[in-house]
Amino acid sequence: MSTNQQKQSATSRLREERARQVQAEKRRRRVVIGVSSVAVLALVGGVAFAVGGSGSSSSGTPAGAAAGPLVVPANASGPDGTLVTYGKADAPHTLKVYEDFRCPVCEKLETGAGGTMQQLADDGTYKIEYQLATFLDNNLGGKGSKTALNAAGAALNEGVDKFKAFHDVLYANQPDERKDGFGDVNTLLDLAGQVPGLKTDAFVKAVKEGTYLPWAAKVSAAFDNSGVTGTPTVQLDGKQLNVFPGGQPITGDAFKALVQQTTGAK
Repeated sequence: MSTNQQKQSATSRLREERARQVQAEKRRRRVVIGVSSVAVLALVGGVAFAVGGSGSSSSGTPAGAAAGPLVVPANASGPDGTLVTYGKADAPHTLKVYEDFRCPVCEKLETGAGGTMQQLADDGTYKIEYQLATFLDNNLGGKGSKTALNAAGAALNEGVDKFKAFHDVLYANQPDERKDGFGDVNTLLDLAGQVPGLKTDAFVKAVKEGTYLPWAAKVSAAFDNSGVTGTPTVQLDGKQLNVFPGGQPITGDAFKALVQQTTGAK
């Protein structure tokens, strides 16, 4: 091979290697951008888990949801039974709470001011409407959000008070969102044992068989269509409340004062 041919061959190899490096860099960037676009660790205003780019499928059905018949739990409320209402029906105000059972920021709110939130509902200040979501399954992988929501539907079928108690137990025992602990129905059934009278044969059967998974998909689709972009989001009579002032979860006393200020109560 002549000297010129050797130089041309070396130049060709360098070009090929450079082309491979460029393509590898493009692939790496696509992966980083793809992960960033759905990363729920990007907090909205530093406090809310953001809904990712594909919170549900185009049909509104979370990936992996059961294809069985739609069964709406007894005691469901709102359009097409996609809400859970806790409190007195004739309460003068409505507190709407948007949550995902797998959301750790929701856990901070619930285990912090949750007791006061319930107390004000019990006192008749407002009723609570829960609009639940399952977008974290899509963002992080797994099925814990929708499996927990299915179990919550089974609890709701037993009674609103059973739902509320189970809701609180789930947040009090929330696993790391990256480990998908709620994806295990046995974990959910064990936690249900903390709610007196909840583990009826019908409840256990519904949790194991995924009876309310199609309902969970419908509830999740309603969340997706709500315009809310992160959890937790809390609205009082349609006005969004800042429940993480300064980036920290609001205290019970501060939440009560905020409600009084918003409603004009004395």
